[in-house]
Amino acid sequence: MERRILVINPNRDAACTAGIAAAVAPYARPGLARFDTLALADGPPAIASWRDWYSVALPLCELVQAEPADAYVIACVSDPGVDAVREVTDRPVLGPFRAAVLAALGRADRFGVIAFVEASKARQRRVLLALGAESRMAATEALNLPMSALTDSEAPRAALLAAGRRLVEAGSGAVVLGCAGMAGHRALLEEALGVPVIEPCAAVAAQALLAVS
Repeated sequence: MERRILVINPNRDAACTAGIAAAVAPYARPGLARFDTLALADGPPAIASWRDWYSVALPLCELVQAEPADAYVIACVSDPGVDAVREVTDRPVLGPFRAAVLAALGRADRFGVIAFVEASKARQRRVLLALGAESRMAATEALNLPMSALTDSEAPRAALLAAGRRLVEAGSGAVVLGCAGMAGHRALLEEALGVPVIEPCAAVAAQALLAVS
């Protein structure tokens, strides 16, 4: 029986949702596991503040209760609502930042994070503390660009490259892209930086496949 992995973008940005769908698509296994990607219709334009982060928890719970699946991915790289959603389902509920950090630690002793905005750092630090991995982060750099810029094929590249180079100079042996909107830039960054670049949607897709196997 084909397993359904539901990937939920907790913001309502259509371009971001399309990028998430494209990032997880290569991991589909027809007849074994499929990825269905959707956006939270009433979600904020982006998860930019603590208020945004907390506001999506209840709608995510309600959506998961209404949408049967074999596993759920909360596709924002500060893992909002993951703990709350785990209370309303007995299926695996996965966060891409958790998955990306574990993938980075499998490739390097220390890693860096390119965060969406400055406020993202505190939310991501909370996840790192929960994983016991804060000491393994060499540095974090915030882009402070709007979601519309991140999902553009060209607009954020100079900022991404500059941030990535600073992370490598700070001792990062791997770089985690800290927003789902950055998914389309992974290959360019990895080639330019010369270190593994971890795209969280891909990392969590691989973890989800293991969870439903």
